[in-house]
Amino acid sequence: MDRVKVALDNATQTKALLLGQGILPQVADVFKEQFPGKRAIVVADMTTFKVAGSDVQNILRNAGVNVEEPYIFNEPDMHAEWKYIERLDEVLSKTDAIAVAVGSGTINDTTKLSSFHQGRPYMIVGTAASMDGYVAFGASITRDGAKQTFGCAAPRAVVADVNVIATAPSAMTASGYGDLYAKVACGADWIVADLIGNEPIDPLSWGIVQGGLREALADPAGAKAGEPDALKRLIEGLFLGGFALQAYPKTSRPASGAEHQISHMLNMDHFVMKNGMAPSHGFQVSIGTLLSLSFYEQFLKTDMQRLDIDACVALWPSLEEQTAFSKKLFSGTGFEDFCAGEIAAKYVTPEQLRRELTLIRDNWIALKAKLEKQLISVEETIRRFRAVGAPTMPEDIDLDRLQLRNTICRAQHIRRRYTILDIALRMGKFEEWLDGVFGRNGIWEIK
Repeated sequence: MDRVKVALDNATQTKALLLGQGILPQVADVFKEQFPGKRAIVVADMTTFKVAGSDVQNILRNAGVNVEEPYIFNEPDMHAEWKYIERLDEVLSKTDAIAVAVGSGTINDTTKLSSFHQGRPYMIVGTAASMDGYVAFGASITRDGAKQTFGCAAPRAVVADVNVIATAPSAMTASGYGDLYAKVACGADWIVADLIGNEPIDPLSWGIVQGGLREALADPAGAKAGEPDALKRLIEGLFLGGFALQAYPKTSRPASGAEHQISHMLNMDHFVMKNGMAPSHGFQVSIGTLLSLSFYEQFLKTDMQRLDIDACVALWPSLEEQTAFSKKLFSGTGFEDFCAGEIAAKYVTPEQLRRELTLIRDNWIALKAKLEKQLISVEETIRRFRAVGAPTMPEDIDLDRLQLRNTICRAQHIRRRYTILDIALRMGKFEEWLDGVFGRNGIWEIK
């Protein structure tokens, strides 16, 4: 099955994807096909303009496209912040040109949202395999000190030249690998959510994101080295993650689970490394993925026939107790009401909890088989992350282990999505499984 063709056929916003080696000269053909008779304006930063933006400018001009002067962000440490949205809004408001973004996460999200503000489509020329957001709807932008996702359309067209992307720093490839690897863990979250009737699996979006996942993750060392085949599979996997969100516009469930909640929590805490910079999204998610997989390994070792469901139900706090605890946990952060609202949205009554745990227990053999097929071991994941250059220890991103443990506890409060964190909490296993990670002989033992 040609997963890219299936994804494009079912995409609601992206209509063209060109991926391969040496295909950058075809960017003009894609532009003229998708935006006939339109003007173009290249948007890049200083680095991406040197890498590919200047070439894109010349290719478009030489092909007869009316091209305006490129807009180049000149900040060496540009991040996806609202001030850049405002700046690009002003630039695009003075022209009817179609923006051709040349870059990866920051440039893509900035151009995506500003183009949406102008009521027009855009296209992206990718320069790194650093994240899965190229063809996803929505832009992740920091505004008023908080990372927020703003609704906006995905690109109309995408061009990704493997030769260009191979020149990106290996850390960016490692970040993309970590972001894609998260689909292993979040897929497991969806399997359990499907079983209990929380959120049924959508076969189309599941097939798009999960169908070629193993192949895309198979050669981390090759991806790091920029080997064309390995890098192409990784890039395709990242694109498919975004296409799955277009096929399933309800939520980001196909591409995001507990591991992303941990990343979001770090962003809400404004966590930065010793150099004053926040770790990349993919690196945060890598740590979150290892936590999720560690919890799942402990889940799979549980003797479900001996789970005391009556005790779990008896110990289950009321809605009032849970929301009060959430507000206390986030006191002084400005997120008190938001997090209490998320807890309320996913709250289940004692009767509903009994039903969920009974479903898991009574279907344990089949559920366990599905999860074992979906998951990759913590040991193997650490090996692959090391091969690609992604973090495997909290210290790799300057994160204190006790701080990470506290982050995980709070991460369960910030999204209503049902994940392995909720499984642990509802089974009364949260602290036990945390101890399995941070206790003696755990992967992140706190001594």
